[in-house]
Amino acid sequence: MSTSSPEAVKKLLENMQTDLRSLSMECKKKFPPVKEAAESGIVKIKTIAARNTDILAALKENSSEVVQPFLMGCGTKEPKITQLCLAAIQRLMSHEVVSEAAAGNIINMLWQLMENGLEELKLLQTVLVLLTTNTVVHDEVLSKAIVLCFRLHFTKDNITNNTAAATVRQVVTVVFERMVAEDERFKGMADEPPPVQGNSNRRSVSTLRPSAKDAYMLFQDLCQLVNADAPYWLVGMTEMTRTFGLELLESVLNDFPGVFLQHQEFSFLLKERVCPLVIKLFSPNIKFRQGSSSGSTASPAPVEKPYFPICMRLLRVVSVLIKHFYSLLVTECEIFLSLLVKFLDGEKPQWLRAVAVESVHRLCVQPHLLRSFCQSYDMKQHSTKVFRDIVNALGSFIQSLFIVPSAGNPASINPPIGGSGSTSQTAAQGGPGSAGVSGGLTTQAAFEYRGTWIPLVTVNVQGSAKATYLEMLDKVEPPSIPEGYAMSVAFSALLDLVRGITCMIERELAAEEEAATLRDGSLDTPQEPLVHQVWEEMVNACWCGLLAALSLLLDASTDETATENILKAELTMASLCGRLGLVTPRDAFITAICKASLPPHYALTVLSSNAANLSNKSYSIQGQSVQIISPSSESHQQVVAVGQPLTVQPQGTVVLTAKNIQCMRTLLNLSHCHGAVLGTSWQLVLATLQHLVWILGLKPGVGGVLKPGRAVEGPSTVLTTAVMTDLPVIANILSRLFESSQYLDDVSLHHLINALCSLSMEAMEMAYGNNKEPSLFAVAKLLETGLVNMDRIEILWRPLTAHLLEVCQHPNARMREWGAEAVASLIKAGLSYKHEPPLSHNQRLQLLLLNPLKELSNVLHADIRHKQLECVLQILQSQGDSLGPGWPLVLGVIGAIRNDQGESLIRTAFQCLQLVVTDFLPTMPCTCLQIVVDVAGSFGLQNQELNISLTSIGLLWNISDYFFQRGEAITDELEREEALLQKQAQEKGEPLNRPFHPAPPFDCLWLCLYAKLGELCVDPRPAVRKSAGQTLFSTVNAHGTLLQQPTWHIVVWKVLFHLLDCVRKSSTTADKEKIESGGGNILIHHSRDTAEKQWAETWVLTLAGVARIFNTRRYPLQQLGDFFKAWEVLLDHIQSAALSKNNEVSLAALKSFQEILQIVTPVKDADSVKPDPLAAMGVPPVLVDGPLGAGRPLQRSDSLAERLAQRYMNSAQLAAPTPLPPPGEELDDSALWWSAWNTWYRTGTECTRPPPAGADKPSFIPSQPFLTALVQIFPALYAHVKGGFSMEDLRKLGVILHGAVSVPISSDASPFILPSYTEAVLTSMQEAVLTALDVLQKAICVGPETLQVMYPAIFEQLLLFVEFSCKPPQYGKLETKHVANAKYNQIQLFAPAEWVALNYVPFAERSLEVVVDLYQKTACHKAVINEKVLQNIIKTLRMPLGLKYACPAESTWKLAVSSLLKVLSIGLPVARQHASSGKFDTMWPELAGAFEDFLFTKSTPPDNLSIQEFQKNEAIDVEVVQLISTEILPFANFIPKDFVGQIMAMLNKGSIHSQSSSFTEAEIDIRMREDFSKVCFETLLQFSFSNKASTPQEGYISRMALSVLLQRAQDVLRRYVEDERLSGRCPLPRQQVTEIIFVLKAVSTLMDSLKKTQPENVDGNTWAQVIALYPTLVECITCSSSEVSSALKEALGPFKDFMQPPVSKVQNGES
Repeated sequence: MSTSSPEAVKKLLENMQTDLRSLSMECKKKFPPVKEAAESGIVKIKTIAARNTDILAALKENSSEVVQPFLMGCGTKEPKITQLCLAAIQRLMSHEVVSEAAAGNIINMLWQLMENGLEELKLLQTVLVLLTTNTVVHDEVLSKAIVLCFRLHFTKDNITNNTAAATVRQVVTVVFERMVAEDERFKGMADEPPPVQGNSNRRSVSTLRPSAKDAYMLFQDLCQLVNADAPYWLVGMTEMTRTFGLELLESVLNDFPGVFLQHQEFSFLLKERVCPLVIKLFSPNIKFRQGSSSGSTASPAPVEKPYFPICMRLLRVVSVLIKHFYSLLVTECEIFLSLLVKFLDGEKPQWLRAVAVESVHRLCVQPHLLRSFCQSYDMKQHSTKVFRDIVNALGSFIQSLFIVPSAGNPASINPPIGGSGSTSQTAAQGGPGSAGVSGGLTTQAAFEYRGTWIPLVTVNVQGSAKATYLEMLDKVEPPSIPEGYAMSVAFSALLDLVRGITCMIERELAAEEEAATLRDGSLDTPQEPLVHQVWEEMVNACWCGLLAALSLLLDASTDETATENILKAELTMASLCGRLGLVTPRDAFITAICKASLPPHYALTVLSSNAANLSNKSYSIQGQSVQIISPSSESHQQVVAVGQPLTVQPQGTVVLTAKNIQCMRTLLNLSHCHGAVLGTSWQLVLATLQHLVWILGLKPGVGGVLKPGRAVEGPSTVLTTAVMTDLPVIANILSRLFESSQYLDDVSLHHLINALCSLSMEAMEMAYGNNKEPSLFAVAKLLETGLVNMDRIEILWRPLTAHLLEVCQHPNARMREWGAEAVASLIKAGLSYKHEPPLSHNQRLQLLLLNPLKELSNVLHADIRHKQLECVLQILQSQGDSLGPGWPLVLGVIGAIRNDQGESLIRTAFQCLQLVVTDFLPTMPCTCLQIVVDVAGSFGLQNQELNISLTSIGLLWNISDYFFQRGEAITDELEREEALLQKQAQEKGEPLNRPFHPAPPFDCLWLCLYAKLGELCVDPRPAVRKSAGQTLFSTVNAHGTLLQQPTWHIVVWKVLFHLLDCVRKSSTTADKEKIESGGGNILIHHSRDTAEKQWAETWVLTLAGVARIFNTRRYPLQQLGDFFKAWEVLLDHIQSAALSKNNEVSLAALKSFQEILQIVTPVKDADSVKPDPLAAMGVPPVLVDGPLGAGRPLQRSDSLAERLAQRYMNSAQLAAPTPLPPPGEELDDSALWWSAWNTWYRTGTECTRPPPAGADKPSFIPSQPFLTALVQIFPALYAHVKGGFSMEDLRKLGVILHGAVSVPISSDASPFILPSYTEAVLTSMQEAVLTALDVLQKAICVGPETLQVMYPAIFEQLLLFVEFSCKPPQYGKLETKHVANAKYNQIQLFAPAEWVALNYVPFAERSLEVVVDLYQKTACHKAVINEKVLQNIIKTLRMPLGLKYACPAESTWKLAVSSLLKVLSIGLPVARQHASSGKFDTMWPELAGAFEDFLFTKSTPPDNLSIQEFQKNEAIDVEVVQLISTEILPFANFIPKDFVGQIMAMLNKGSIHSQSSSFTEAEIDIRMREDFSKVCFETLLQFSFSNKASTPQEGYISRMALSVLLQRAQDVLRRYVEDERLSGRCPLPRQQVTEIIFVLKAVSTLMDSLKKTQPENVDGNTWAQVIALYPTLVECITCSSSEVSSALKEALGPFKDFMQPPVSKVQNGES
């Protein structure tokens, strides 16, 4: 609520009335006049309120009257009343209702109260309200009010004093504020000097307006008072202090500088009054030296010793004067500044130096002021260099603090500069403890130098000079300055100075650059050079002092923040100097930072040479010489890292402190942000960084980025955790530093690269001749710089890579490794960078980028080649598609491998090749394909890493596939290229130089491939040979169709046969030594454990491959002129392989033989395929596989053949079908096949020939599988030669078959080949032999008549085999055991092999069956009859028949019997038919002999023969007799008589078999063949009685035989009866009992036979003899043996038939 609002006025009136009433109440008794005045006052107020509308104005008019009662109240001097009145007066004042007159009255009343010492605080309050509410008080009244306040300031009461002081200050301010307000009001008007007033005794006042005049008078009197003179205006002053006066002066100057600058009257006061006053007051301080004092007295006697309160206030005044009025007081300021500089002197008291330093600090935060100093003094001739002196003074002040002991002892005299050094040195050497006491262990920030420890106090906020001692206005005595305070202020002053100057200059520089870009080259304004001069002068003036001070502080600093600030100052100065082009100061600051980064006394030549230039610059401050102090050696810094110095000779370790690391970061910061202005200083910076990086053990990583790594040798680098966390940051900044090189212009970039190259050269020199870890800093950073400047790589590529290639050849491994890393990274980056124009359009740049890669191949160190190849690998992975013309270069690098390079190198190179083959063949020019083949081949031939050799062969296969698929495209491109080359060659007049030249270029590509594979096929390593062989034959098979006809000639003779020759040669000369293991711990299978065996495998593969090619490519090959010659060569190879002493080779040779026999001769009619001749004959094919389809595999101990077959089969299916010849052109092949037959025959005779008798041990016996295969070839071969197959050939065949069957097997192979003895099975070889004969006989069967003469020969062969059942063949003189004895014995594994004859029984039996079959078919053939085949069969069968039980196998004689029966059943009719021809005459005796041998065998049956078996065997005998009775005897008239006689004799013998008189035990033991005897009897009887019509001779034989038989029986029976009687109880011998039993059985059999016979056939005598037996039989009844009794019973039984009337019997007999 404002004071003029109606409510406020109403309230005011009410309050006044209340006050007056209260006053009247208080004064009622004691002071009646006052009471009356108060009451009249109430009336007055009411009247005014009633009459006036503007009550306040009316009140003001009448204010004297209104105030009167209250003034009277104050006059009573009664405290209560006085307080009430003063409060009321204040209320009036605050409503501004006091007129000028009333105000004067009030002041007078207050003066009285003051003189009486009443209500002093209220008085001050009232004065203040009066002066501040409005301007009614001025002139003398104002001065009286001010004096009143001053006088109250000097009372005895402290509170009053202080309040009064504050009031005075406020009043003084109010006076000047009024003047400022007045100036504001009159600002617009023209200045009219007010009329001169009467009392103008001072000329200058007349021109001023009222408020200004008051102010002028006041300020003038203040000066008078301070100078201890009488005031002009402030009348009535009793006392005054200088300190208070100075404070008031300072506040006016500070708060109202405008007043002095706008009004010359005031300016005059400044110049004439203030400055002289200040200088006068300073004088004791100037003259004063500590320890001397001079005195003189003045009115308020100033103490001639410097007096702190005054001195401090003077400095404050000076600060204000310089700050605000420098432009007015140039000369005076020069004096003040020189004084300030002097006050910093070491001889001045501590407090004086402290306040002086605070004052200097106030200047330092005002850069524009400093610039003015520089312009006004330093740049003028013959003027004091004030600015330089200030800086130097600060510097020397700081130095002096370190040198003077900081104990505040005024008596101690400054020792000489070096003096304290010696003592502190010893303290430091005493160990860290001595220093640690003062501050080494405290956390307080401090500076420490040579034993002097100065704490760092926080003095102010950066950039503001907030002083401490300049503000101590209440202190009278000099305060004790805390240790380090002055240092702290000086330090802040330095920092603010640097910050101010640099910010100012840089702002202006930036503005200027901006203006320049806006003007864009229009005319320069003329002032610029001047501005630049000022800047340069400022820098030149201050840099020495700054550097000295900052370096010292940096060295002494123990606080991170302080250090940071110092470094920042040095950095900003360095960059500023750089921007202004001041090289010396720039390098000086940079050197300082560099030195601070390194450990103390670190020998670094670049820096020391630079420092030398500085150290001889000592500079003076007003005659005092100041040295740049060298860094102190000891440091109480926290050690954060211990490392190796980077020197040639190994030294001890060096220590890095946290501060070094901090400096390093500053250095990084400098080079990162200000790289463009460094120029030649790059050398300094980089050299230092290199050393630091080294000591910290940072090692370069990918792309040149440094990473913390371990030092390699020496006392290892020790890093604390503090620095460990910093390292990544440092490394990161280091990287960013070089990344920012992309923003440098070309010149700066070249500076940087030159600096790096020279650093690198130094590092290289240092790394020569010792194996110390080299410094890789320069190399790593060259790499980084190159990487970030890819966009302008051409300008730096050559110097960069040339230097790095030198590094690659350095003997130190780490060094060159990094050189290579750098080159590789640059090349990769260069190729992948998006250049403008792109590389594909800029071949020159592409080859320029790739060239260093090629150069690396000249370096001999393997590690470099590694890097090179890794680089190639990565280039392929990222840029492989766009290499184009760079391919030969890249392939050259991949292929530059040698065996001495170690396997890992080769492995890397090989990865590159693999990538090329799998991904990039289509993108490269076709002319490079041959290079790829060569490179792949060279990897196959290297002997370091077997797997690579094998895989490279796989690659060659992939390459061949690629050729096959892209054949047309490649052909076109190569032919275009060829045409070009041809043209060039013709122009030069030279022949075209290309391998395999006459062949077309695409074929040449194939031939190169085949040649490479051929080389690999004879590699010393078996696995390589195997793989290469498989690949070679597969490619020739699969892709051979692409070759031109003439090229095949080269393939056959130059590739295939050449390979076969090499392999045969190597195989036959290979070493037979056992190889223990295959390198490492690979075990070798026993089938591969000698070189010979390994070569054998190769031979097998090669031969099979060539044979296959001859098979599948037969037709194109036959077109070549010399096919027959090639065929002969191939057969020769097959033969030599088959006869090799190695089973595997020989067997495989036969397989190849089989393969070439499968070739189908093309026929005229291409559509009809000729049926397979073998299939037609029902012969199962025995091939592993072939064009005719897969057959039954051969049995074989390993599956190599199957595996190969599989692979080849696939490729055979891929291959195009064999082209057929044009119609009408039948190929004549017979010569080829006969050549093959001869080869087969030679091979067969050679290998089945038994060893000579003399040899102790057979040299080589062919294996069963081999012989089997050999024999199995015959059917296929025969199919081709059957047209001309002669008896002679058949004979040859027989020799081989017989030989093959006779070969024994070694006992250790027997379990695999022989069945267990109990099984009657043929071995596969025996089956093959029979198959061969079978094929022959089938062919004869369907062939022409002429062939049939061969039948007897076949029978002869087969019968030979049949004999084997009883008489195994001999193989030379070789001892063979029967298979049962030669058990496979584990323990004798290594004993010499025993030879086991085969079990020939099954084979012989099978042969016999074949004979029977064949005979059944061919019995009537002329040749068979003529050649007496039947006789031969019987003759052969006699052997097993005669042996019977003595045969090796029981089955044999049984089969022989059944066969004989079958053969006879067919043969006998034929024989009878041809009886007259006499061709069979010789057969009959043979046949009789056979019957005789069989039926009455000399061998005894085995003991264990069971009854059933015996009966079965007897049944067989019976069958034979039946055959005789059916097939022979009935036709006796066609058969020779003597034969029939022999047969009868045999039958007779059979019927009385047991009648031999000379029985031995053994013979008797044979069981009785009753059935047999019976049949014999029957047959005898049948034939005796049946053919009465025939010749009497026969009948006679029969009758005679019967009577002999009966007579014998009679004798035996009689003898038995007698012996039985004689023997009594004792039983007869066993044989006699057996005999009697047999006789009895014979009798009963005879009776049976006689009954069956026609009665007329029986002779009468016979009956008589039979009946005569009866009595004898009856006598035997008494015998004791039960067996005899039962036999007797059977014998007596038939006699009942004779019990008939005799008549009939006679009749029978007669008839």
